[in-house]
Amino acid sequence: MRSPLLLLTCLLTGPMMEQQDARRPIDAALAARQPAPGTVTPGSIAFTQDGRAVSYLKAEGAGLSRALWSAGRDGEPKVIARAPVEEALSREEELRRERQRLTSSGIAQVVRAEAADLFVVPLNGDLYVQKGLEGGLQRVTNSAAPEIDPKPSPDGKRIAFVREGDLHVIDLVGGQERQLTTGAVDGLTHGLAEFIAQEEFDRETGFWWSPDGSMIAFQETDERHVPLFTIAHQGGAEPTVETHRYPFAGKANAKVRLNVVPAAGGAPRPLTFAGPDEDVYLARVAWDGPSHLLVQALSRDQKTLKLVRIDITTNQKTLLLEETSAHWVDLHDDLRVVPGTGEMVWSSERSGPRHLELRDRDGKFLRSLTSGEWPVETFSAARGTRGVVAVDAKRREVWFQAWRDTPLEAQLFRVSLDGGPVTRVTREPGTHRAVVAPDGETFVDVHSSRRKPPTTTLRDREGKVLKVLDDAASDPRVAELALVPPRVTEFKTHDGARLFGAYYAPKKVPPGSKAPLIVLVYGGPTVQTVTDSWALTADLTAQFFTERGFAVWKCDNRGSSRRGLDFQAALSRNMGDIEVRDQVEGVRFAAASFPEIDLDRVGVTGRSYGGYMTLMCLGRAPEVFRAGIAQAPVSDWDGYDTGYTERYMGTPADNPSGYRAASALTHASKVRGDLLLVHGLLDENVHFRHTARMIEALIAADRTFETLLMPEERHGVRREHNRRYLLDRMAAFFERTLAPRGAKP
Repeated sequence: MRSPLLLLTCLLTGPMMEQQDARRPIDAALAARQPAPGTVTPGSIAFTQDGRAVSYLKAEGAGLSRALWSAGRDGEPKVIARAPVEEALSREEELRRERQRLTSSGIAQVVRAEAADLFVVPLNGDLYVQKGLEGGLQRVTNSAAPEIDPKPSPDGKRIAFVREGDLHVIDLVGGQERQLTTGAVDGLTHGLAEFIAQEEFDRETGFWWSPDGSMIAFQETDERHVPLFTIAHQGGAEPTVETHRYPFAGKANAKVRLNVVPAAGGAPRPLTFAGPDEDVYLARVAWDGPSHLLVQALSRDQKTLKLVRIDITTNQKTLLLEETSAHWVDLHDDLRVVPGTGEMVWSSERSGPRHLELRDRDGKFLRSLTSGEWPVETFSAARGTRGVVAVDAKRREVWFQAWRDTPLEAQLFRVSLDGGPVTRVTREPGTHRAVVAPDGETFVDVHSSRRKPPTTTLRDREGKVLKVLDDAASDPRVAELALVPPRVTEFKTHDGARLFGAYYAPKKVPPGSKAPLIVLVYGGPTVQTVTDSWALTADLTAQFFTERGFAVWKCDNRGSSRRGLDFQAALSRNMGDIEVRDQVEGVRFAAASFPEIDLDRVGVTGRSYGGYMTLMCLGRAPEVFRAGIAQAPVSDWDGYDTGYTERYMGTPADNPSGYRAASALTHASKVRGDLLLVHGLLDENVHFRHTARMIEALIAADRTFETLLMPEERHGVRREHNRRYLLDRMAAFFERTLAPRGAKP
């Protein structure tokens, strides 16, 4: 059995060192280029209905423009569709992609019918379809207003979508279009997921087809009472503004109602998923046959999750199960109804780590399917991870992803619905992401490790490789740059917490001197930065800094993802405390483990929660962190949204001392190190207001600082020339501020 302790070193032989000498140095221009070397891999993978072929999206080269591909056991993978037009995004689609963290172009998205080989591709606000693996894309809409969130009916005969806030459906035979809802106005929409569902709950859609294609369930979202937040576009030739209804922590949320409507047209019927006085989120919706819905309702404080079944004819609601937590209930996408029996696969953190269980149709617990001190994978649309991958009703088994030996890995497993031992399917160390064929005979596996770029393979049900579909190592930049994998290690904090870190050694350290250390931090919930995956090696920001003579360190503190709720809940109602203390211990461990590190010259940088952590590290541990670059930081949690903030902090009214202690503004006067604040002025997630408030607090405390504002960027930096400029500024800032004491500027 492999040891879970992954303390790896890079042992360079003579030939390997010659390869390193011949490699291309990583400058800011290279580091800013996306995607990173060896990261162009198939995405949106799905099997055809007969299970004999797969389709997927992938760039044809090393860029971001994707095409639609197909591959089977016989023959080579081939492109079956390309974008017929250049992409020009509507504002609505731009914001949806921002929330999905989607950066690709070309055929950026594909939506498939559940029971037919039909592909729907949104392009330039219109819809294109392709039937089967041949024939090419055909345009089916041509309207001035964009079609948002298209979804075909299960049989592939119709497509539903939202246009100008109302739900529509189009028949693919004959092209007849019907508007199913009316009355949308500014702040009132039908069929669109609200901001909190998209940004914080991994629910991107607001409508759902019934299995027989006769009905559509949809949400009505009323946020007219939510105040508008205005963002000014000031970097172009003409100033413009955009407005958003943003629910700040402790303030009003959107009002969400659930309805059903016949796909052929007719009056919508309201459904009741919560009591009249309950302040809840519509968390998940799924059909259970053609006449019932399974709805998950999450309480406003996120400590109670109810699963209810609703009869769409009578509006009768039946409570099937209720999950509660002293901290919060993490949402998942593991609910599966077993065809033929009505049994339900469910996952829960009720007893500690997330595990799978089987319940009958009425929600009664039947048996645990998995157990142990390891968790089933946490669902995240942004990371592309999920727990339950597939349910095979014929074999009565469920496929799922998890880690058992080390949280640095992700493996594929399966287990019988009738109980019994868990079978591990993938064996190679590293990270696996799988898609299982409808018949359970084969699956597609995307696998990588720190030393191996992703390989996409077709495998049999025992994990044997049948065909290599794609090998990212063929990217010429992989050999050209010869990236050195970081050394991954683990340590225990003074109070016994087991943490993992990744160390990137500097490329050059002058004889007799030591290297300054840059800590790349995120530090918040739902994210894990240290994994045995190629993404860790292909972090060109880290590699760029090592090229400039810096040592680089990453550490996943308590509060980060994939370690179970107890590990994550260490920051509950008190953000910015345990995370900083763990980062401090990580820095001291790294300095003790790697003697080239100069502990007197430590910098820190991160974006979003990592920007917040940068501010908190400078304010709460100024004796350790000498300089920091805070990118798009939250400065005070009362200025962030309800869904995320209240999950971890409660509301400002019920946790005033926690909010005060967790605010970077509270600690501004303690900042002694050099600080650079970076923010995009169009950021609709972490508003520039956060940095503006931090500037005010620093001025009031008479602290010096620097700023870099990007007028045409949002939460992430999407423009390549801006990323290059930012990297050069960051390197120059750290070279100046982390210079040896007494050195001449």
